[in-house]
Amino acid sequence: MRSAIFVAAAVAHVLFTGGEARAEPQGTVGLTIGGAGRGADGAWFDEPAFHLGARGDVLFGRESTSHFGIGPYAEVMTLAFDDIQVGGGASLLVPVFDAVPLVASFGPYGRAGEGDFGFEPGLATSLFFGSRSYNFSSGYVLAAGVLVQGRVGLGDSEERSLVIAAQLDGALLVMPFLLLGEALFGGSSEVDPVR
Repeated sequence: MRSAIFVAAAVAHVLFTGGEARAEPQGTVGLTIGGAGRGADGAWFDEPAFHLGARGDVLFGRESTSHFGIGPYAEVMTLAFDDIQVGGGASLLVPVFDAVPLVASFGPYGRAGEGDFGFEPGLATSLFFGSRSYNFSSGYVLAAGVLVQGRVGLGDSEERSLVIAAQLDGALLVMPFLLLGEALFGGSSEVDPVR
């Protein structure tokens, strides 16, 4: 009888006492650089192309490295510097390994480029696999890895592309310039000079 009362009290405690929710949004911004195969008229590969872009997302629902996360992403990119593509959508983080998850994304994009087609809509899907931990002290998390994308144009050109790129975290790319600035111009007014 005592064990039943204890179990009932434990269940009531879990159900009726509010715990503090600690899931904070975690965002990242990075540079994507790599190559692509692209084609027109529904073909996946007519020519190779250089890929350069920027991509960022914010994921909600994570409390540690072992939790799933979901949220929006946005990107801007170019293939061979003769078009500009801007898009966004939803991302889902699957914690395959604690510090190395898989992030799947899907969403629409718009493409404007050379030629007679003008602005065209499209759909993109991507997989990111790489280092993306959970930052327990900040809303920004470092991420670096491999990004694979499939892009399907829905306009008259019927453009298709497959992108394989390295995604490098924006904070890591800016850090050498910050260190150089600190070395040349000194630290903040709160830092004592080194003698």
